[in-house]
Amino acid sequence: MKITYFGHSAFLVQAKEFNALIDPFLTGNPHTNITPDDLENITHIFVTHGHNDHLGDTEIIAKKCNSLVICNAEIADFLSQKGIKTHSMHIGGRKSFAFGTVKMTPALHGSGITSKEGMIEGGNPGGFVLEIEGKKIYHAGDTGLSMEMKLLERENIDLALLPIGGNFTMDVEDATVATEFIKPKMVIPMHYKTFPVLEGSPEEFQNKIKDTEIKILNPGESFEF
Repeated sequence: MKITYFGHSAFLVQAKEFNALIDPFLTGNPHTNITPDDLENITHIFVTHGHNDHLGDTEIIAKKCNSLVICNAEIADFLSQKGIKTHSMHIGGRKSFAFGTVKMTPALHGSGITSKEGMIEGGNPGGFVLEIEGKKIYHAGDTGLSMEMKLLERENIDLALLPIGGNFTMDVEDATVATEFIKPKMVIPMHYKTFPVLEGSPEEFQNKIKDTEIKILNPGESFEF
């Protein structure tokens, strides 16, 4: 399995017959030169919540590639009205797909969608546990630290994608506690340095963690595991 980081919280996850984006914020993302035009054969898009820096280019890419968008019910309704294929889920739900399984997890954040009609309801924010080829990836979405993360220890997460930027999400200190709660085999920090207010340092985070491997990916870098 291969994972590529596009900066902020945007990732490309690739496995056999599975080519998925998570939170595809490309246009306006200062950390990537990748555009929707550069992406082909995107089979799935996972959207953690409705904010523009996470919903991002979902509509453009999904229409171009006929992707299935997996997200909460409110965002699914919003996208379905635009002719996009969706599968709606909500917190705690688990569903099997041809590529593996998806579980939607809690996140402490907002989810309103800024549209041409103004701000509309984006449902509850969340994260995802994706099980693909026997490996589990947890994308936390935008969230603060919560005791619910302790429950993820039983999922035996192979790779956790955790925000560290602070201000809108967990900072380095709280992401350290989250790592202790979840006990993943590896963590890739995300959601930092995109904007000046997201001050979290991945090197500081790496130095605080003792028993879990921290993999710092620069935007555009890939990792196979």
